[in-house]
Amino acid sequence: MTGRVLRININKERRVIKDSVESVEVIENFGVKGDGHAGDWDNQVSVFPIEALEKVPKDMKKEVNQGGFTENFTIEGIALEQLNIGVSLKIGQAEIEIKSIGKEVFKEHDRHYIVSREGRFGRVIKSGLIKIGDEIKII
Repeated sequence: MTGRVLRININKERRVIKDSVESVEVIENFGVKGDGHAGDWDNQVSVFPIEALEKVPKDMKKEVNQGGFTENFTIEGIALEQLNIGVSLKIGQAEIEIKSIGKEVFKEHDRHYIVSREGRFGRVIKSGLIKIGDEIKII
């Protein structure tokens, strides 16, 4: 099964809405160049499968969809049940291993609501360039 990159978002600061860009360089054992979440730890990058929006309660959909992007990569085309901990993804030239799903503490508002529950967080295991539209494969 293959997917594709819909959006790429970065910000030098943590806990703020990310800015959309056309491409990024990801660095092995570090994360997205220029992003505040990069560093030598397991949650270097965030990947949000757009299919997870189906899990948002009706009364939250408008708020979640109007909120700015908090994830590095918004993707589509890979079933949620295939994006498990330990799975490695080839995204563009890079490879990312999923280390966790969701956060320990759920957020209750805006885009954070669903990303804190269904976002995939991982570590860069191979450096490379990632662009909007790049193919994603499970490896």
